[in-house]
Amino acid sequence: MRNLNIDNFTFNQMRNQREELIASLHRKGIKDEKVLTAMLYLPREIFVLPSLSNRAYENSALPIKDKQTISQPYTVAYMTEFLNVHERDKILEIGTGSGYQAVLLYLLGASVFSVERIRNLYEYCRSLFSELGAAVNSKFGDGSLGWSSNAPYDSIIVTAAAPEIPNKLILQLKVGGKMIIPIGDKNVQDMYVIVREDEEHYSSEQLDKFKFVPLIGKNGWENQP
Repeated sequence: MRNLNIDNFTFNQMRNQREELIASLHRKGIKDEKVLTAMLYLPREIFVLPSLSNRAYENSALPIKDKQTISQPYTVAYMTEFLNVHERDKILEIGTGSGYQAVLLYLLGASVFSVERIRNLYEYCRSLFSELGAAVNSKFGDGSLGWSSNAPYDSIIVTAAAPEIPNKLILQLKVGGKMIIPIGDKNVQDMYVIVREDEEHYSSEQLDKFKFVPLIGKNGWENQP
């Protein structure tokens, strides 16, 4: 596992709470030891609002800047486990948000490309990635369109809810690559794993129900009711 420059963050004093969280994730069914180890190492309090740092290890989503959220730890672990990340995998993240998911993927050895549509979050995360020493490639733009100039990707993770499967993202997967994405209305969604079978076909598997902020963009909710 890669390392980060976390010694600069003097408020990183919550190891016991992280251990309790990791134990609870294991009880909930997360089995990938690489994911659990990376989450144990990564201080979530770095990525939440300072006023909420004492709640960083609750298994709940928390508000961040610009009316967005950091996903609950179980959701992050669940999605990451399904990606089955290998070193040097090229992974596209749609929705940088707090930066937590992107840094977790970096720790697991992936080459991470992350797109964020909110400029304040994009600029904040670029600075945070640099301070942490996490070599995450980030871009400001419409995440529903992906990042085609760096395609194809081994995996794509979408951290916002789409009304339907965005075909533009499927086309940016390599053959055999997978995408995990919540699909549904703005209140509740089903998680899907999409596998690109060949140049023209893909398979999909419906998983559990979750709740995410909406994916805004040309292939998201921009023109949806």
